[in-house]
Amino acid sequence: MRIELSRTRIVELNAGTPAGATVVCADEPGPVIPRTFPPAPGWSPDGHRIKNEIDYSREPEKTWVYGALRVRDGQELTMTAISRNSAFYQQFLQLFKDANPVGDIYVITDNLSSHNSVSTRNG
Repeated sequence: MRIELSRTRIVELNAGTPAGATVVCADEPGPVIPRTFPPAPGWSPDGHRIKNEIDYSREPEKTWVYGALRVRDGQELTMTAISRNSAFYQQFLQLFKDANPVGDIYVITDNLSSHNSVSTRNG
């Protein structure tokens, strides 16, 4: 599996995937936590969406969501984890390998340290 971080290579991969290869765009938004307030009802009198403050904390109940989109056909892959680190990212990469057992896999991602750690590159 190859992990691509170069912006020029990303353009090349989106323009034309090498024969037999798979291109996957991946990221992990989060953390996701349970809401402690009900969502605001409806719209404001001036037609704008009513907003609540984001309930953000680093409490133990948070969950990270890893997500990937296979470029050629729009197939998605997700995984939840209790932390955002190299070990969980490598588990997520293993899901790519299992879902795409043939050919090279090019993963387009950002520059988060777990994406390019020594253990991820050697795994």
